[in-house]
Amino acid sequence: MKKQRQFKRKFKKIAKIIWQETPRAILLLIGSFLLAFGYVMFQVPFNIVAGGLSGLALIINSFTGWPIGVMYWVMNIPMFILGFIHLGRWSFLIRTIIAVTIFSFLIDWLQIILPPLITPYPVTDNLLLATIYGGIIGGIGSGLLYRAGGTVGGTSIIGRILQNKTGLPLSQTYFFTDGIIILLAGIVFGWEIALYGLLMMFISGLASDYTLEGPSTTRVASIITNLPQEVSDALLTELGRGVSYWEVTGAYTGKQHYMLTCTVSRPQVSQVRHVISGADPDAFVTISMGHNALGEGFGRLR
Repeated sequence: MKKQRQFKRKFKKIAKIIWQETPRAILLLIGSFLLAFGYVMFQVPFNIVAGGLSGLALIINSFTGWPIGVMYWVMNIPMFILGFIHLGRWSFLIRTIIAVTIFSFLIDWLQIILPPLITPYPVTDNLLLATIYGGIIGGIGSGLLYRAGGTVGGTSIIGRILQNKTGLPLSQTYFFTDGIIILLAGIVFGWEIALYGLLMMFISGLASDYTLEGPSTTRVASIITNLPQEVSDALLTELGRGVSYWEVTGAYTGKQHYMLTCTVSRPQVSQVRHVISGADPDAFVTISMGHNALGEGFGRLR
């Protein structure tokens, strides 16, 4: 009986882990596929190097003909070590190795099946269209991978380490980590291709940020007023939004005021202005963007 109970506990624990990790695994698969599809469909035919080890593999492939996917996997070994140290140890490492393996396999596999499957291949001869769509599809794929807690390795690992250390968005850290590779691509393939690579990297970074953080759907109103209770009551009554306030001191006048903060949805911004002006026409208001609001009255925290 005791062994049966122990077995049941272990089975439930394993089942719980599988249940929790299934959504992450799905995101890893979808993200890896999108990233590989965008790469093979729009970057490889035109030698558009948007930085990263995938770009370096593309440069080496142009001279040697070696399989891009195999080269990419081998070059990621040092990045696995960096990610293990700085980005989550075993949980991060396992997800990243899985994602890199899937991505590397898909690169070489899609290069075989896409040309006969899609006519014509590539689907466009326009470098600008290839840059835009390659950046969008690849950026969405990267964002899904980041949401799953992994990456497809490469310099994106260095980018995420920089993001964690400095707080810079991914779109900026990419410029630091991938600039040298794009410079090398300019020397090998020409400076026009390098310019397209920079544009693709920028678009991909924006798409990654958007996928990772979501659209900016909330606004935060900061209000300086001498009538905190009146303004709070008006916001609570008219908008149904919670308000917090505390006493502050004006640096120029030395007078005491109150600072109120209230988080609202984007469509409520005009109502906020109307409600505040009705409660205290002399209030000072700033309204800033927020990416997400989680908790009571907004999205679920869990």
